[in-house]
Amino acid sequence: MTTSSTDPALLAGNRRPLAGYRATHFLWECDDRVARITLNRPERKNPLSFESYAELRDLFLSLRHASDVRAIVITGAGDNFCSGGDVHEIIGPLIDLPAPELLMFTRMTGDLVKAMRHCPQPIVAAVDGACAGAGAILAMASDLRYGTARSKTAFLFARVGLAGCDMGACAMLPRIVGQGRAAEWIYSGRALGGEEAERWGFYNRLVDPEALLGEATAFARQLADGPAFAHSLTKSMLHQEWSMDIDTAIDAEATAQALCMLTEDFGTAYRAFAAKSRPVFEGR
Repeated sequence: MTTSSTDPALLAGNRRPLAGYRATHFLWECDDRVARITLNRPERKNPLSFESYAELRDLFLSLRHASDVRAIVITGAGDNFCSGGDVHEIIGPLIDLPAPELLMFTRMTGDLVKAMRHCPQPIVAAVDGACAGAGAILAMASDLRYGTARSKTAFLFARVGLAGCDMGACAMLPRIVGQGRAAEWIYSGRALGGEEAERWGFYNRLVDPEALLGEATAFARQLADGPAFAHSLTKSMLHQEWSMDIDTAIDAEATAQALCMLTEDFGTAYRAFAAKSRPVFEGR
């Protein structure tokens, strides 16, 4: 007897818990369906290395099949989020690489952003202090961003002789802050303080530094308690509809909403409303 690739049992078998995942190049923890990724090199403002890029990419790919994660918080240890690619561990070695290897690297970093955008769980970035270069990209690629007044966010690429079109910045940043502001930010490479970045729409909310992680985690938990399948479709549509015309988007949303109406969560919500109680969503 053969099993087709669309057999429900086989598809269900692809799902697996990630609470026990052991990270090598950052911290990972999972509590009651909320996962937290902490970039953990505080003595150097949490820069990325070749290895952490690759591990983050692979983890976000694995989150597509996670059975115990419904929302994700990404943050940095200490008083900073992420200072970007490590100058000595990444920038220095790149100087001596030939074009094919350079393209392998830039595609790998882009694959991290793709993995973040395509994992079904909403991602909340909790940003304090330095948020620069690839760190700013990680925040940008998240679904929501909580910052502090002392956060400094910079797309530094022009300041190091590179184009601003890095890891999807020229596609995604204008959709968050607008074309003119994105152009100014990317061309200048200047750092925006938290209050200006919030006014521009980059940050959803500013909170005090000591409350940042708690506030971001509380919102992630609120998302985790919601209808997981419906949230995953919302994230997917927010991403896919960038390249759709209005008619195509409306048709795609009609299909997505009809699928949600087939879920147990939809019936749960109705019965809870009728009983004047709070629904408990199971993600089915």
